[in-house]
Amino acid sequence: MDLRPIPRDPHAFQQPVTGEDIQNIARRAFGDAAHVAAAVELGGGMYNTTYRITLDGVDEPVILRVAPAPERQFASEHELMRNEYASVPYLGALASLLPRVVFADWSQEIAGRDWMVQSHLRGVPAPERLGAYSRDLWPGFFAQLGEIAGRVHAVRGPHFGPVAGAGHPTWSAAVVASLTAIADDVSSVGLDSADLHKGADIASEHREVLNEITEPCLLTGDLWTVNAMLDPHSPEPLITGVLDLDRTLFGDPYADWTIRMATAKQDERTAFWDTYGPRDHSPAATWRDLIYEARHLGAIRLERHRLRNADGVRDTYQSLAAVLAELT
Repeated sequence: MDLRPIPRDPHAFQQPVTGEDIQNIARRAFGDAAHVAAAVELGGGMYNTTYRITLDGVDEPVILRVAPAPERQFASEHELMRNEYASVPYLGALASLLPRVVFADWSQEIAGRDWMVQSHLRGVPAPERLGAYSRDLWPGFFAQLGEIAGRVHAVRGPHFGPVAGAGHPTWSAAVVASLTAIADDVSSVGLDSADLHKGADIASEHREVLNEITEPCLLTGDLWTVNAMLDPHSPEPLITGVLDLDRTLFGDPYADWTIRMATAKQDERTAFWDTYGPRDHSPAATWRDLIYEARHLGAIRLERHRLRNADGVRDTYQSLAAVLAELT
């Protein structure tokens, strides 16, 4: 086997699996006669460990994604790969853009971790390709993201909260539970979480504003440029696939990471709203947006801690203090 891992610090969050593990995974997914010719670890993602696998006698490569070991997962990010798998039946509107699940295994008998084999999507990651286009063509890319997000948000679910699991009967309960879980995770790594607990308390005290959201809509959880694939030959940006929808949940569409990113700057991304539709700027929606920003900042704090970005972690405290000042 031609095994090409990404060199990593032994204490890095993302950890490889062995060549033997990869071969055993291939045999389980494709039969005892399967043989891996090459396994190339792919960069770009910051959570799962991902490989492009070439099998002897098989024309198309496949993608192997291996979840972090259970003990390395935060409670607020519990079993994200299983959440993505549970989301597939709700993502039919994006079927032409999504990788197909070839095989999934939660037994943890190989490598002690969940893993999933998916089809290989054509195209190149948008961060690698978008910059090659003239900026006057970028609005078309963001308009496509708006249309894709709109398709996802049109789907209704049976509960509030992550797709996998029992969920919550109200949106406020889901938001408070999420904020509390993130705060507890922040505490578990030795960081101050008082601001996040305060955000959860504010959300609980004003639950009636959150509970104006009565329909649990499907949220992508993490869709933005890093999750999109582009046609390498198109004369203008053309999205051919979307990846890694493992943070899906049911709730208010404005709580989606995609919406946060679409509103982050007044540049080409404003074309997102041309296809998605107009925003709600009511006082209640504006208040909810602040609660959602508190939740996003908590998740960002955890990710920056995981990446050993101390300056970035400190920045989240300043940003969240500003949000809480507007809420109180």
